[in-house]
Amino acid sequence: MEAFLGWVNGIIWSKALIALCLGAGLYFSIRTRFLQVRGVREMVRLMLTGEKSAAGVSPFQALALSLSGRVGIGNIAGVATAIYFGGPGAVFWMWVVAFLGASTAYVESTLGQIYKEADDKGQYRGGPAYYIEKAMGQRWYAWLFAVVTVVATGFLLPGVQANGIAASMYNAWNIPPTVTATLLVVALGFIIFGGVKRIAAFAQVVVPFMALAYILVALVIMFLNYAQIPAMFALVFRSAFGMEAAFGAVLGLAIEWGVKRGIYSNEAGQGTGPHAAAAAEVSHPAKQGYVQAFSVYVDTLLVCSATAFMILSTGMYNVNDPKGGRLFEALPAIEVGPGYTQHAIESVLPGYGGAFVAMALLFFAFTTILAYYYMAETNVAYINRKVHRPWTTFVLRLAILAAVTFGSVRSAEMAWTLGDIGVGMMAWLNIVAILILQRPALVALRDYERQKKEGLDPTFDPDALGIRNADFWRRRD
Repeated sequence: MEAFLGWVNGIIWSKALIALCLGAGLYFSIRTRFLQVRGVREMVRLMLTGEKSAAGVSPFQALALSLSGRVGIGNIAGVATAIYFGGPGAVFWMWVVAFLGASTAYVESTLGQIYKEADDKGQYRGGPAYYIEKAMGQRWYAWLFAVVTVVATGFLLPGVQANGIAASMYNAWNIPPTVTATLLVVALGFIIFGGVKRIAAFAQVVVPFMALAYILVALVIMFLNYAQIPAMFALVFRSAFGMEAAFGAVLGLAIEWGVKRGIYSNEAGQGTGPHAAAAAEVSHPAKQGYVQAFSVYVDTLLVCSATAFMILSTGMYNVNDPKGGRLFEALPAIEVGPGYTQHAIESVLPGYGGAFVAMALLFFAFTTILAYYYMAETNVAYINRKVHRPWTTFVLRLAILAAVTFGSVRSAEMAWTLGDIGVGMMAWLNIVAILILQRPALVALRDYERQKKEGLDPTFDPDALGIRNADFWRRRD
């Protein structure tokens, strides 16, 4: 089974998908005139302003909900995996995919806002399935994306997060995975049966607090190990371009794993961000596009970099030799994963590494599971617009609880393979879609910037911009 899954993963994550992710990011960067650079100030302003309503969450809650999906196991164990298979240079390519991916996140999230709608309970819903159907007019493609997303976020991806939590808990306190699984299922059930409002309220408290604490610890590690920082940066850049002899054998893998783990972590182009973006209460779709672009920076340039800096500055990592053995080995008895970060902290702050990383991963990964549930539920709601089977939401809740239980006790390798398959399938479908459907998002950006120059608080009129099928905004006017 594992060999078959590895074969499927290899087909999905071929060099074509790597090129598609980087190429789309570069293309959207040019088309938005590098919004990710010139729009940072506006991103921060919009993140801290805005109102929520009975139907939608606030822009900050939408950001927290999105970050809860982005900041998870990929930021800790995923970075370690990238370094293990791609060497230190993989970190540079994670930065590249984040920088380019911010523009991709703007496009997909703005599309999510433009084509959102209110469900039977009055809650805002949106995402790739919605904009594929309304803007492209291809219902079969929309249904395909919806089904793939339910499978990926409801069955394949939660297990990776649960596996990371269970592994870190065992490393820190020898807590059996079965005990961790039981506690996760109880806590998860309590929140997901409370709906999106409860998920958003939980995420807006936990995610910012834990991210700040994690970054603070990384800064402490770097301060105490400051003498290694120049050499660490030099190692990253030399390895990224094959100029470090020790890691020359993994130059191609540095790009592949940097992009692969970068997309897994920041989710730009994957199609997950638009679900949270659509839930926000805003006066113009571009506002949430700005905010979601900023979330990519928070995820990769801050949280992922924090992990990378701790691991590389302390030298607590291994690098795999594709021909067999190790190109570099400092942790011979440690499986690649959260243990790298735990040992990095332990090497500088003895007695604190295992417990801190375990707690950070618990909150990061748990909120990611919540975000995955919300995304799966949104796509079930999309399907239910036509088939009207309310019980499917209940089945989804039971399924994700089962996935968490199974993921906690299965092998890490199998969990990551299933997760990569889920991410890859969504990325293929969504990036192709937004390349076709980009125009409304770019028109919305120009409209937003024009109104800002006129001193207005931008509002959105799809008819005036020639955008069709944006029914939510038409009824709103």
